[in-house]
Amino acid sequence: MSMSDTAPQDPAPGNDTPPSDGGFRIFHGNREPHDGIDRRPPPPPWRRFGPGGSVAASRLGDRERAVTFRTDERIVDMVNTALHLRRPLLVTGKPGSGKTTLAYNIAYELGLEPVLRWPINSRTTLRDGLYDYDAIARLQDTGLRKGWNALGRPPGPTSGDEDDAGEDVPDIGRYIRLGPLGTALLPSERPRVLLIDELDKGDIDLPNDLLNVLEEGRFGIPELERLPDDRPLVEVMTADEGGRATIRRGRVRCSDFPIMIITSNGEREFPPAFLRRCLRVVIEPPDRDQLADIVTAHLGASADAEYVHVIRDFLARRTRADLATDQLLNAIFLAMSRPPETTRDELMDEILRPLDTKGP
Repeated sequence: MSMSDTAPQDPAPGNDTPPSDGGFRIFHGNREPHDGIDRRPPPPPWRRFGPGGSVAASRLGDRERAVTFRTDERIVDMVNTALHLRRPLLVTGKPGSGKTTLAYNIAYELGLEPVLRWPINSRTTLRDGLYDYDAIARLQDTGLRKGWNALGRPPGPTSGDEDDAGEDVPDIGRYIRLGPLGTALLPSERPRVLLIDELDKGDIDLPNDLLNVLEEGRFGIPELERLPDDRPLVEVMTADEGGRATIRRGRVRCSDFPIMIITSNGEREFPPAFLRRCLRVVIEPPDRDQLADIVTAHLGASADAEYVHVIRDFLARRTRADLATDQLLNAIFLAMSRPPETTRDELMDEILRPLDTKGP
């Protein structure tokens, strides 16, 4: 028997009629092409990308999360305390409790510019948050300019600096971009909201490295400080899309301390010197009424009324294991999508799987 007799045959092209299953299954796993993707229902409000979507860049960075955030008086008072004292707010809580959303909510309510977000990982350094200088790109462009000059072609705009060979080099400001922390420290009429996300995932020395910046509200850029006296001003890029800022003598100093929200999942302790410079607050998991309010804000009042049993099941599961609020929203949205009854309970169990479950 030849291989052609045993190999699976490609389905006939143009088959656009998927098996009937109530409309839930878009993918069927039967190797028969169809146009089911075109009949896919709208995404959850918190997963809309593109123009007008919640994940799309907007004036406030994430308007959807901002307007659906729910908090209590204790958190409100701590935010106001941080605003008055110009101190960072260290927000601790379980994953999915709304720590990061608090920053977007503050920016939205106070009508401030987009939230500057600095996500932390194990390799993050203080300089990553302050600025980046792409020396390699500048060196490459300098080589190109030398080649242009050798061919008798104009090199284009330069900074006025010269290298050892007397050749013009590209403007250094084109190769410096301020990070989220550096951008937040720029002088401005109104403070920026800076989200330093999951600081406890960073290197053990990072909190101590932040101390001077948190206390002084300023930093220097050595590459600009070394420029000659006749070049006091340099325009650099910022963390904002298309943003530009003029730096004087290589120094950045805030005119009003940023509204700084530092989040932590409580995975490790921070040094006392760092904690002394912060105000601390713990976000507790939302109760039944708060969950109902969150569901209504995201999915409408009918979702809360029709799927109250899902909220009740979520609360019962949460007493036994760690669950995040967004898992509840996913579960209710799935229930609204009407999955097959034969697999509904199994799918719900997967969505509401405890966060501390080991294995896949």
